[in-house]
Amino acid sequence: MDLNALIQQARYRHGNTLGVILKANEPTGHQPWEMFVTDEHTEHYLTLKAGGETSRGIITGIAGGVIALPFLVLALAFALKPDLKGVLISLPFIALVIPAFLWEISQPLPLPILFNRRTREIYYDHEGELYHMPWDEAQAVACQFMTVGPYSGGMDNSTLETVVRRYGDAEQALFISLSPPMGKKLEMQQGLWAWLQAYMNSGPWFDEHGQHSESDRYVTETVEAGNFRLSHNVMRYWRILWGKESNGISEKPRLTDVAMLGFSLFFFPMYRLREFTYDMAKRRARGQWPQLVKERLRPNGPTTRLVDLERAQGLKV
Repeated sequence: MDLNALIQQARYRHGNTLGVILKANEPTGHQPWEMFVTDEHTEHYLTLKAGGETSRGIITGIAGGVIALPFLVLALAFALKPDLKGVLISLPFIALVIPAFLWEISQPLPLPILFNRRTREIYYDHEGELYHMPWDEAQAVACQFMTVGPYSGGMDNSTLETVVRRYGDAEQALFISLSPPMGKKLEMQQGLWAWLQAYMNSGPWFDEHGQHSESDRYVTETVEAGNFRLSHNVMRYWRILWGKESNGISEKPRLTDVAMLGFSLFFFPMYRLREFTYDMAKRRARGQWPQLVKERLRPNGPTTRLVDLERAQGLKV
């Protein structure tokens, strides 16, 4: 694959002049930087969010946390009277959460970009077609550009894209974005590539410098910080009020921290239902991978690369 052609294509699409070619086995000169795009980071594989899933679970969260929960409380109050008519009136509103949940988990989620340490490959699904790239041959292009708006002024942006080839047809290739470009600097995208390098080349666990570590502490803490969930705000503000965590503004808890705890408690059911629905939809989506990929995600699955299977079949790679 011609590196000059790669960078020229990326520059042409983004209208920029600053671009850097990154390779799997060449250091970027930057420390690993996880930019809130990791979906799962396990011993055997790492996945990056492919986008399109940010709103999944909202309908179930509203149906359950905003509508069903108050009517459930009413139904219990009616049952204590007892008032059977009141209970029966409340039941349809309580039941709203069930069809909302079933509908949302039944809708397919975009499959993530998958990095397999066991086979040292990248997998990507595009409209039901499997694309892949051996990690040792992988290369990415990071490009920086600026957008100017009437209200926001100039904003730095940068892309990080890699190339994957269609399984069984190497002539068909795709540029895929590994991280959203908005508000990113070139160094940040290079840091994300360094994160992927640390995982594939030194991982699965590593320290802040990308060096292998037997402990998963640094990686786990970093990924969890990037995947912060709104339902976690209850415990966060509780720790702030008890002086076990700083609010980042003052040494002592403020009245706004009390208000935020109350706000977080009120919306906790909605947030938790939304997150649970997304987790279930994501778990269900894993079954959409072709069998070739699913068996390679198992700890005891085959380690042959897809490119090796193509060569065995006499296909051009």
